Amino acid sequence: MLEATTVGEGSSARNSGFASPRDIPAGPSAAEVQQATAVNRFGEEGFNSLRALIAEHNIACDLEVTGRIKGAATDAGAEVVRRLHATVRQLGLPHVLLDAAAMKARIGSAYYQSGLFTEEGHLLQPAALIRGLAEALPRGVQLHENSPVVALRRQGKWLLETPQAQIRADCVIMATNAAVKHFGYLRDRLVTIHTYAAITDVMAPADAAQLGSMPNWGLLPSHRLGTTVRRVGADRLMVRSLYSYERGIAAGRVSEALRSCFVRRYPTLAHVGLEFVWGGTTALTMNGAPFWGRIDEGLYTSTGCNGAGIVKGTVLGQRLADLVTVGTDEAGVRAAYGSANWIAPEPFRAIGFNVISAIERRKAGRET
Repeated sequence: MLEATTVGEGSSARNSGFASPRDIPAGPSAAEVQQATAVNRFGEEGFNSLRALIAEHNIACDLEVTGRIKGAATDAGAEVVRRLHATVRQLGLPHVLLDAAAMKARIGSAYYQSGLFTEEGHLLQPAALIRGLAEALPRGVQLHENSPVVALRRQGKWLLETPQAQIRADCVIMATNAAVKHFGYLRDRLVTIHTYAAITDVMAPADAAQLGSMPNWGLLPSHRLGTTVRRVGADRLMVRSLYSYERGIAAGRVSEALRSCFVRRYPTLAHVGLEFVWGGTTALTMNGAPFWGRIDEGLYTSTGCNGAGIVKGTVLGQRLADLVTVGTDEAGVRAAYGSANWIAPEPFRAIGFNVISAIERRKAGRET
């Protein structure tokens, strides 16, 4: 196993830490419920496997059942919450519809006009999870950190070049997400998106008391370009927001924007600083589906997580290993998740992304 940097420092460790065995259908229609049911069969498999590994190897990653909140700060967001509420009611899923006062009581912020709390949902510390999984690798697996693959080509076998060595292999699995494009594959299927997060300083007890009645919570925005917020421990908040296409944003601009996200939601905590600010990349596809399977002779990948990778990445990785070693149900995986479709080439791709992003940011409004 080759890791380009240090385990726990890459994008897989930089997400917001949401994990759940099941997703709520996008709407109450029979087709939407059927699609969610197909995906959730795989989600349960991935989550149960992940939870078993955490228990078996005593990985201290703070996995906890917390439920999930879908928050709405705008009228359009409130409509999303109402639609989601209709879905969970129809399916009989445990939930609580929250008005503005209930939202403030739970998370300490008067920023949101409504929300939906669903009981099923977990939070964890992703960097601790990734480090723990690396430490739990079977004895037959050698992990080499700080070993980026700088070239990959086929010479009878696959030849992988790193700054320190050359490796020959009959079979290669590329668990690189968007970086698969750097080796010439799937350039017409994926785009690289940079997104950013920050965590506050440790708060004084009086400040932490303003974070609501729930000891551990995570809030997902009602618009895809909105801001994710979660409580981290007893005395910190994390905010995740901002997107940029194929290249990063200047550090000063990132810090300023994330601080604005935090202060707008918690103006009485404006004196609290941001201790850490960071960014990471993810891979988006046009239709929201991953690309999974064989891309060349002896070469396989699972990529295009679309910002939801902990559970989905686990099960697709396991199924990919099965495909490589003993064969697996390819049709079942693709029927549930679909497959990444074609994206227009540059410069049309960048123009389209920037135009659509501008329109969506305007629609998102206070959700950002």
